[in-house]
Amino acid sequence: MTTEHAGSGNVHRSMELLWDLCERPSRGPKPGLTLETIVTAAVEIADAEGLEALSMRRVATHLGVGTMSLYRYIPGKSELLDLMLDHVLEMPDGVPDMSHLGWREFLERTAREQWQLCMSHPWYPFVDQARPLLGPNGLETVEYVFRHLRPMGLSDQEMAVVITSLSNFVESTARVYINEKQAEERTGISNDEFWAAQAPALDEAMKSGQFPVMADLAGDTWGFTSETVFEFGLQRFLDGLESFLARRSSADHEH
Repeated sequence: MTTEHAGSGNVHRSMELLWDLCERPSRGPKPGLTLETIVTAAVEIADAEGLEALSMRRVATHLGVGTMSLYRYIPGKSELLDLMLDHVLEMPDGVPDMSHLGWREFLERTAREQWQLCMSHPWYPFVDQARPLLGPNGLETVEYVFRHLRPMGLSDQEMAVVITSLSNFVESTARVYINEKQAEERTGISNDEFWAAQAPALDEAMKSGQFPVMADLAGDTWGFTSETVFEFGLQRFLDGLESFLARRSSADHEH
C-alpha cells in the first residue's frame, strides 16, 4: 500500500478549507456540488478501493462532473486528503457524554473507537500523520479526550504522551490486521495456507537441533490474531498507566 502524507500540500489552503475560511466558487461547477460532497465521495472511494485508486479524476467520475470543476473547490489530492482525515473523525451522534466513566474505562472505549475507525476506513492508519493538520473534528476530538483525562492529575504533556502512545499502539496493530486481510484478498491464499506451505522446511529446521527453544514451543504458540494482540496490548497499556499513577500517588503521600 502506497504511503500518503498528511500536510504535504498547501498547508495554509488546507487550513482555510478545513475551517471554512475561504470564498466559495460563484460560477462554473455543476449545481449542488459542494466541498462536503467532494470529500464524502473521496472517502467512499478510499474505503472501497484504497488510496491507490484516489485521484481528482476518479472523484469527478464518481460525482459525474468534469475533473476541472473540482479544482474550483480544492487545489488537489494532497489538500483533499487533509480534509478526508478530518472528515472521518466526525462524531456521528455528536459528542457523547462519558463524564461518568473512570479514566481507564474512558481510554479503553477511546481505543476501541479508534480501532473501529481503522476498520471502517482501512486506508486511515496507513496515512503518515507525523505532521497532522488539526481541523474542527480533529480538534474537537483532542479537546474531548483532554477534558476527560484532566482529573487523572497528569501534566498537560503527560496527557499528550498518553494519548499519542495509545493512538500509535492502536494504529500500528490495526495496520498489521488490515495487511493480513488484504494479503489474503490479494493472493487468494489464506494465512493458514501460507504457513502450511512453509511447514516442510520448518519441520526439518526444528529437527536439526539448531533451534531447541523454538522446537520446544507448544503447538498453539502462534495461534493468535492481531485482534488478540490488540486486546492484550490495550489491557497491559492501561495496567502500566494504572501502576504509574499508583506509584506517583504513593510518592506524593510520602512527601
